[in-house]
Amino acid sequence: MKLIILDRDGVINHDSDDFIKSPDEWIPIPGSLEAIARLNQADYRVVVCTNQSGVARGKFTMMTLNAIHQKMHTAAQAVGADIDAIFFCPHAADDNCDCRKPKAGMLEAVGKRFDVSLKGVPTVGDSLRDLQAGYIVGCKPYLVLTGKGEQTSEKGGLPPSTATYPNLAAVVDHLLKPAV
Repeated sequence: MKLIILDRDGVINHDSDDFIKSPDEWIPIPGSLEAIARLNQADYRVVVCTNQSGVARGKFTMMTLNAIHQKMHTAAQAVGADIDAIFFCPHAADDNCDCRKPKAGMLEAVGKRFDVSLKGVPTVGDSLRDLQAGYIVGCKPYLVLTGKGEQTSEKGGLPPSTATYPNLAAVVDHLLKPAV
């Protein structure tokens, strides 16, 4: 089974320093949903792993988070894309949970759910913590320059072998490029 793990905010949809607090604020990055459709056509299972501390901070409710994710599923399906699962951490940073990236608990849960090793599985994020969580479990880290990606790139300290691309569509172009 081919699997890819994507962060949500800044990778699939536009990010906001004030959190994505409603379905209306969830706006896909141009080409991101079509990129997921191309992954599906190449037999990839697409999983989203996202920190959503806005729940713990009282910025939005679980019902609102579910509505945001329903909008994402609906928008994806409208272009022929399918997101197989969404894993999220609703905790605040000071909750010290195992699921909040950069810790690896959320990604470990993906490996258990799909009964696969995550070694070499592409993980795509726009922040250092996305890449660190993937690196801990053996994923191949990809940084996109959308969202907070340019700031992340400038700060440096990326995990070894991190590949950088302008956006999710460019990562998918790379992954689906025929081997020569």
